[in-house]
Amino acid sequence: MSEETKPSSTPEKAAPKAVAPAAEAATPPKPTVAKPGSKQTLTKPIAETGNLWMTRRNFLSRAGWAAFFSFVGTMLLGSLRFMFPRVLFEPSTVFKAGFPGDYPVGAVSTKWVKDFRTWIVRTEKGFYAIFAQCTHLGCTPRWLEAEGKFKCPCHGSGFTMEAVNFEGPAPRPLERVQIALAEDGQLLIDTSLRFREELGQWNSPNAFLNYA
Repeated sequence: MSEETKPSSTPEKAAPKAVAPAAEAATPPKPTVAKPGSKQTLTKPIAETGNLWMTRRNFLSRAGWAAFFSFVGTMLLGSLRFMFPRVLFEPSTVFKAGFPGDYPVGAVSTKWVKDFRTWIVRTEKGFYAIFAQCTHLGCTPRWLEAEGKFKCPCHGSGFTMEAVNFEGPAPRPLERVQIALAEDGQLLIDTSLRFREELGQWNSPNAFLNYA
């Protein structure tokens, strides 16, 4: 056997195996950006990308702020109204009732009852004015010329032409109001100034106008 074909008695060493390179660290895929004009469809759910305006938290927050500002506005308006109170325009309590010659002696004039709740009476000595309010419960009596008395339609109280109570539940006479002469010679009445007989106030010069 030739030397070329004679098997070698020395075993051959195995060739070293190739070592695979270490696996590269996994990297997250790059987000795909849609190109202009492409028909790529978004796949993210609306809950993640939707408008936060309509979320429950935002809704409750805005509702709370709205309630707060509404409360503040109401308080502000109330404060302004308190600082500038509403003014009620009431009719004047002072009025001119014409000239003395317009009133006959011994008569009760009911001309001013509707507008100023006042009767004007002329006697031989002068004038006095009576406030047309019953001293029982505040009703407006009526002048009954045929009977010569004031009669309250509510509970039957009666008063003489001088305004003295004489029948019914009224506890005291009617009240007289101030009467005087104005600069132009007319009767001047002020219903805000009243005089009570039981207090001796009918003797006041402002409760009776001497005019003979």
